[in-house]
Amino acid sequence: MAAETDAPFVVEALSIVKRFGGATALAGVDFRVRRGEIHALLGQNGAGKSTLVKILNGVHRAGSFEGRILLDGRPVSFGSTAQARLGGVGYVPQEIEVLEQLSVAENVFAGQTGLGGRLVRQRVLERQASVLFRELGLDIAPSTLVAALTPAQRHIVMIARALAAKPAVLMLDEPTASLSGAEVDRLFILLRRLKAQGTTMIFITHRLPEVMALCDRATVLRDGRVAAELKRGEFDAGTVIAAMSGQRLSRLYPAHTPPAQSPVLLEIDGLSVAGRGHEQRALEGIDLTLRAGEILGIAGLLGSGRSELLGAIYGSVPYSGRIRVEGRAVTIRRPKDARDAAIALLTEDRKRSGLLFNLPVAKNITIGNLMLFSSGGVLNPGAERAAALRTMRDLRVKAPSPNAAVAHLSGGNQQKLLLGRVLMRQPKILLLDEPTKGVDVGTRSEIYRLIVDLAETGVGLIVVSSELEEVIGLADRCLVMADGRFVDAFERGAGSEERVLRSIAAAQAERAA
Repeated sequence: MAAETDAPFVVEALSIVKRFGGATALAGVDFRVRRGEIHALLGQNGAGKSTLVKILNGVHRAGSFEGRILLDGRPVSFGSTAQARLGGVGYVPQEIEVLEQLSVAENVFAGQTGLGGRLVRQRVLERQASVLFRELGLDIAPSTLVAALTPAQRHIVMIARALAAKPAVLMLDEPTASLSGAEVDRLFILLRRLKAQGTTMIFITHRLPEVMALCDRATVLRDGRVAAELKRGEFDAGTVIAAMSGQRLSRLYPAHTPPAQSPVLLEIDGLSVAGRGHEQRALEGIDLTLRAGEILGIAGLLGSGRSELLGAIYGSVPYSGRIRVEGRAVTIRRPKDARDAAIALLTEDRKRSGLLFNLPVAKNITIGNLMLFSSGGVLNPGAERAAALRTMRDLRVKAPSPNAAVAHLSGGNQQKLLLGRVLMRQPKILLLDEPTKGVDVGTRSEIYRLIVDLAETGVGLIVVSSELEEVIGLADRCLVMADGRFVDAFERGAGSEERVLRSIAAAQAERAA
């Protein structure tokens, strides 16, 4: 591969301007990617990353924006995603999009023809997939049903699907968002192998350590403009954050000291949850307490039982055991029972189990809370709208209007809508499952500040996150979970990522012995 300064540009987006109504999403962006590099595309939610990617991918068709797109030096005009794929642009979205009841081979070649005439032959598909997998160094059997794969394997199937069309450039949107540390390592091995084979990649992420570990160059967008173009030798967390936010963040995790001996809000005794498939228990004999004004972190790897714990407390997962709220025994069999007990949950998957895309911004905040604006079963639209506007202002939601479509909002602003919805009832206990998933550095800082502010008003919070640094940085007290049980606990300042991983490894070895 040619040296960085000599390698030709594979992708050039020149003087790109894109408007939505009266709002300008991209204002004269120049974005260039060299052959054979892994190029990071960075920026806060709402900076214009998704809009630029949708232009390159044909979602926003030619003619709907100003400027030019060049691939290998030739102008291209994509009228659809299918045209972009045929033109040499591969795209792997953040959300897993697979056909679970079809085989790996059928998923890899979904939507493609020419592998055996008018009739698609399974053996031909599997043979072609085997050739592709050997080139990629993968050991997934092409005949395996996708339903049997892990999330990481499903993501790799999506990458293989994009590569099957032999694209000139591969765009990866937050590919590690749902992966554990070990799965991220395996994905990076694959991406480095692809780079060694000459594949050009655009890597979209909010996780700066991934940029440092993997990428050759980076472009930072802010407010629809290019804020910085950085070579690998110029990568620095402070520089990137300053370019993304326009200011330097002096402290990522706000300081918080929980009140001494505050009243107990939540007590759990002997909580167990049945496992799936061959698992005996997803949770086994869990005990915990949560005090008013405390931020309690649950650290653990994917599959440890963290989300099942929050689901049991919120009534969306059947459980056995005892739950007390403010000393009173409660029976929680459905989410309504939890809400009646002043417990709220911020869901992990905002797109599948949180947002309602058929409703506008304001309705997404107030839905589920309409009793607050009703009298005698009659809704007061003025009071509802005022509450929605107040929430948008307090959480600094960036949206053209309360009637705007939720789909057009950035991931960070979508997350703020869900936060506004769960906070509208003023819960005493707030369960946060992956509160900053798919959220940029600046919005993360806002969410961290909000978490601490809520704790200082006496709300008790339980935070679950795949990012160990986040749990350790936020929590006043941290419980480490492995195989459905707690295996370690430490106070603020006494823990580290290494301690968490060692505790998990020791517990797993003990159980296997």
